[in-house]
Amino acid sequence: MVISVASGKGGTGKTLVATNLALTLSDKGKVQLLDCDVEEPNVHIFLHSDMNQSQPVLIPIPEIDEAKCTYCGKCAEICAYNAIAVVKNKVLVFPELCHGCGACSYLCPESAISEKGREIGVVERASLGNLELVQGRLTVGEAMAPPIIREVKGHIDPTSTVIIDVPPGTSCPVIESVKGSDFCLLVTEPTPFGLSDFSLAVEVVRKLGIPCGVVINRDGVGDDKVEKYCQEQGIPILLKIPLDRNIAMLYSKGIPLIEGMPRWHDTFLRLFEDTKGILAGQVAK
Repeated sequence: MVISVASGKGGTGKTLVATNLALTLSDKGKVQLLDCDVEEPNVHIFLHSDMNQSQPVLIPIPEIDEAKCTYCGKCAEICAYNAIAVVKNKVLVFPELCHGCGACSYLCPESAISEKGREIGVVERASLGNLELVQGRLTVGEAMAPPIIREVKGHIDPTSTVIIDVPPGTSCPVIESVKGSDFCLLVTEPTPFGLSDFSLAVEVVRKLGIPCGVVINRDGVGDDKVEKYCQEQGIPILLKIPLDRNIAMLYSKGIPLIEGMPRWHDTFLRLFEDTKGILAGQVAK
């Protein structure tokens, strides 16, 4: 079972939910926690883990064989990202713009283009008993997160329960992280800003055909418009986490909620069981 934890808005508590859910379930069996927020992975802070395995992530970029090239300009014409330019008797390649699609090398009439790997980040792994952490880390200055996210998800073990900590927003990295999930937990806060981005996230998961439920974090601040929206849209509210200074203090110190306040262990276990119940109901239909 693959559960992604998303939100739309940043700072709503995705990592809080993902880490505590994964730690709770690791008491019962094998769990993988995938940190796909590759621009700023932070799950390892709460697991107090040192990453003991690392591998580079490469994307293929074109390399021009000047001896074969006729400077026809076909490569520049078909490049959707303007990563190649042909100027008189010179081909200019802009690696930072290249998405590694391979169209230029495939369509070059002279077979003058080969590909070489360019490192854009790393995938790191650590094990803590039944819990395995896999995180991606995008190199500072690089723009493309999806290739890193695909590499992280390539480590999914089908025999484990998988929790994915999704990046904020509703753009390409979020879609790459969420797609293929069995269920999506949408974490939001009861504020106008929270509702605005939450509604966009709902549209995304519905477009992807992924069932979802809601966790309302910092319950007690703001208003009840998020709850009304969920009722109107038929989205189940599976958990409310109150606005609590003690929870905030634990989080600021990198202490998991179920460790600092053990009574939350059963709450996250119920969250998982409720998620399975929703899926079972859909399968039955």
